[in-house]
Amino acid sequence: MSALLAFSLTSKADEGMWLPSLISQRIGDMQSKGFKLSAEDIYSINQASLKDAVMLFGGGCTGEVVSDEGLLFTNHHCGYSAIQKLSSVEHDYLKDGYWAMTRAEELPAAGLSVSFLERMEDVTAAVLEGYSEGMSEAQRDSVVRANIDRLIKNATAGGNGLRAEVDAHFYGNQYFLFVFRTYRDIRFVGAPPSSIGKFGGDTDNWMWPRHTGDFSIFRIYADKNNNPAAYSEDNVPYTPKKSFKISRAGVKEGDFTFIYGFPGSTKEYVTSDEVRYTAEISDPAKIAVRTARLDIQKKYMDQSQAVRIQYSSKNQSVSNAWKKWQGEAKGIKKNKTVATKLAYEKAFREWAEGTRYEGVLDRLHALYEKRNPYYLAYEYYSETVRTIELLSLASSVQSQLSNKERKDAAVESFFKDYYQPIDEECFVAVMNHFKEGVPDEFKPAYFKEKMQQYGSVETWGKDLFSKSIFTDKAAVLALTPEDKETVAADPAIEMQKAFLDWYNTDLRQTIAECNEAINLEYRSYMQGQMDFQKGTDFYPDANLTLRVAYGHVEGYSPSDGVYYYPVSTLKGIIEKDNPDIFDYNIPQVLRDLYAQGGHEDQPVCFLATNHTTGGNSGSPVINANGDLIGINFDRVWEGTMSDLDFDPEFCRNISLDIRYLLFVIEHVGHATHLFDEMQFVD
Repeated sequence: MSALLAFSLTSKADEGMWLPSLISQRIGDMQSKGFKLSAEDIYSINQASLKDAVMLFGGGCTGEVVSDEGLLFTNHHCGYSAIQKLSSVEHDYLKDGYWAMTRAEELPAAGLSVSFLERMEDVTAAVLEGYSEGMSEAQRDSVVRANIDRLIKNATAGGNGLRAEVDAHFYGNQYFLFVFRTYRDIRFVGAPPSSIGKFGGDTDNWMWPRHTGDFSIFRIYADKNNNPAAYSEDNVPYTPKKSFKISRAGVKEGDFTFIYGFPGSTKEYVTSDEVRYTAEISDPAKIAVRTARLDIQKKYMDQSQAVRIQYSSKNQSVSNAWKKWQGEAKGIKKNKTVATKLAYEKAFREWAEGTRYEGVLDRLHALYEKRNPYYLAYEYYSETVRTIELLSLASSVQSQLSNKERKDAAVESFFKDYYQPIDEECFVAVMNHFKEGVPDEFKPAYFKEKMQQYGSVETWGKDLFSKSIFTDKAAVLALTPEDKETVAADPAIEMQKAFLDWYNTDLRQTIAECNEAINLEYRSYMQGQMDFQKGTDFYPDANLTLRVAYGHVEGYSPSDGVYYYPVSTLKGIIEKDNPDIFDYNIPQVLRDLYAQGGHEDQPVCFLATNHTTGGNSGSPVINANGDLIGINFDRVWEGTMSDLDFDPEFCRNISLDIRYLLFVIEHVGHATHLFDEMQFVD
């Protein structure tokens, strides 16, 4: 038994992303650590509960309702794209911030939506109804798909903004139905200037101490009956079933915390093969390509405000994963995750002899060995060819012309945020990485032909951009369906099509077949792990469904002789302040407030041991009483391997202290009218 505990992958303190509907299984542990509410307070379908104040914000973040008039908080980086779309050189809401002083000044955020979970239900039996052990995997898939379609149809029969999904957990050993209600009239209410909301930029991203005021404020609107509706001036603020009370009591080390949100993706139960590929092959390759792109973007963004606005959202999108991958690879190495996995697998193999799980690890290893060279070529394709903006435009316009769809709005939107010198330099940089990183036997014939024709990527790129019609906005707008032959002959289309054909012909089938087989083996391996570790509480990997994670406020020691305290303050902002560096040039108002005295200890951010990942951005951080104390926005760099291996020594989530959000609203935004609709507790 002692060996089993040593190799356990699921017995670490404060680890876990737990399903709200099953939180009664964890409530005793939560209460033993200080939580004062009941399971019914967290999740209920019979009465208003905390789940009704939490939403999926956009396509991959979390938000929380903080008033009975539909006001919501999320991260600045979650609202970033919507704010960028509303910005211009004349009204730069990213740089300068924005505060609606009246409801009439709240700006419609076209395309933005939020979804509330109405209910969730274990539907494993219903999904597998009609399946028997003798069926093939194809027959099983057919049964599962038909049953899922029926469940979704029944769950959304009431319409009125309802949508549903059935998600597989534990690699298909369990299925849950999630029913959401989606609201699509969302309006921008306020955000600090980027010198607060993005303070520290890429330098501080994933790092501690953080001093970033990472928040933005929106409002949900509904029709007069409080139902979802498309944007209309007649719509009114949404009345939620539940909204969070805001605590001004603050946090201290040891305080209980829990997070309610939509974590995106984790792989806690994968084998050493997956971890080794991630840390030693995939992450380093992708980091190198993105470093080149970021350097080029930054060079031009530093030279022009207009280009900075155009590429701010794009740059953030590229840099976020780039820095995360660096910490992930470093953390996996430092934590000896591969060795730990191998030791666990050795114990599992010994236990599995003579059972139906014998051989599953060997089969997984063989499948990874077959897949990985193909998958690496695919990842290079994704990080290089598919990032060239000119090719994306060309492909999109060709599709719209073929389908006789209106293209003008999409073309205008593309060129609004396009700067050709960046795209040209990125072409050269990424295609050289493709040339060096992909083995010759996996390179497409088209690429080899171009290298023979031009002699270098630089010459090829210069010729491509000089000849493609898609660099000319007016020419693209003038294209009609009758120009399909001209479009098809364009070098950008030629390149995009050649690489897509290569992917579809040489890579896709092998990758798909291997992944399908890998997932099937994981279904068996996952059940095997549960049988191997009977009595252990397993939580399903994150998949952008609502989860609860709990822990406590705590600092950490990243290396010998170093300890990070769990709270940062305004004093740290002033220490980092540097007018000569864009990411550290704070608003003058913060300098003035600090100089006046009395604000030195104003809390800004704090650390906790909650298990989080992407998608938890914007999640409410809640205290033992269920009151809002912060907004989750990041993890520490040393703990970003938590998607694969949660280590309680290093894995910390970073949250904006709610008191700093209130401080900024009051002293920077002068928007204290928003406080009138919030409910505070001390």
